[in-house]
Amino acid sequence: MTPETLSARPPHALRAIPYMGVIYVVAEAMKLGFTNGDPDWCNLGQGQPEVGEMEGAPPRLASIRLEPGDHAYGPIDGTRALREAVAAHYNRLYRRGKRSQYTAENVSVAAGGRLVLTRAFAALGDVRLGYQIPDYTAYEDMIGYHRHRLTPIVLEAKEADGFAIPPADLERAIDRHELRAFVVSNPCNPTGNVIRGEDLARYVACGRERGCTMILDEFYSHFVYDGDAPAAGPVSGAEFVEDVDTDPVLLVDGLTKSFRYPGWRVGWAVGPREMVEVLGRAASAIDGGPSQPIQRAALEVLEPARADQETRALRSVFSRKRSLMVERLRAMGVRITPEPSGTFYVWGTIEDLPAPLNDVETFFRRALERKVLTVPGVFFDVNPGKERRGPSPYATWMRFSFGPPEDNVRLGLDRLEALVREA
Repeated sequence: MTPETLSARPPHALRAIPYMGVIYVVAEAMKLGFTNGDPDWCNLGQGQPEVGEMEGAPPRLASIRLEPGDHAYGPIDGTRALREAVAAHYNRLYRRGKRSQYTAENVSVAAGGRLVLTRAFAALGDVRLGYQIPDYTAYEDMIGYHRHRLTPIVLEAKEADGFAIPPADLERAIDRHELRAFVVSNPCNPTGNVIRGEDLARYVACGRERGCTMILDEFYSHFVYDGDAPAAGPVSGAEFVEDVDTDPVLLVDGLTKSFRYPGWRVGWAVGPREMVEVLGRAASAIDGGPSQPIQRAALEVLEPARADQETRALRSVFSRKRSLMVERLRAMGVRITPEPSGTFYVWGTIEDLPAPLNDVETFFRRALERKVLTVPGVFFDVNPGKERRGPSPYATWMRFSFGPPEDNVRLGLDRLEALVREA
């Protein structure tokens, strides 16, 4: 080893870790002066919904109460009160009239959805884990950290199938690859596709009949649309579980998206009590449990009348923003397939835009110059360990977010429209 080589080494033992998709986008925008909340910037890349007062929604909660016991460690899996509230929430929405009901023992609470997923991946055994592309960017590192134990198997969702894995294809993949677990975001980040009805029932049946643990990341469960209209209600695999303690189905959700409290960092997993117990054991080494005062505040968020008012308003407001963004992007020449039926994202390809804007890097940089953030699609090409080589199939795709307030979304679309027109 030469002196030159030694001098090139970093003066510490930490490895180089690349930014996750949205974090990279924000970091690049900050070089140009972006700060969160600046009204002159339009973050059409953001992964959180608008968090202020919203038409038809209950008032935002603005204070929490501390009690003497809050200064001590709380239960690893969350307070019993919150776990009971989450179980009741699922039973009320998805399990009316069913013999098998969720209880507090079926719920594990953590400080946010990523931490719930981190616990889940850490708890998986020496198994073959299936995942789809495109999907949530954080899965790449979450799976990658455990590649000494997990064998990741990629299933490519096709544009012709609306970027979803058809149930029959999933069944064949489980059998062919001997998958013991499968993870998918539903509704899907970034495509906005929603697996529901009979298709979702067959996904759940895959787990039950084939002994494959289904990890359904349902953080956008209430962002569901029927075309241009808000859907009547949310979507969850909980509706199709036969026995809550034997069906190997782990449902992941929280207050971050559907209740618009991302900063509270409240997430949960709902599933068989044996699996929930294992998650708690993993949590004892990973994080030590969630905040107690925030969990008490979460009880008010999940109060049935308030929760229903919030989520109905959310579908109404966001379905309107969805239609606005789809219409405006299509008019610019962005091809959108499929139209989103969930989340607050539009997944589209810019390959038909005039050069040089049909190049993702150019589009991303030119949009930043106009104070508009977007997310290149390559970030959703989940590739643990970067083992797959060659160009990404999403090199011309972008994710656009209608998470910000409507006036800010309109401003961002105006700027993108001007960018394309001038090209």
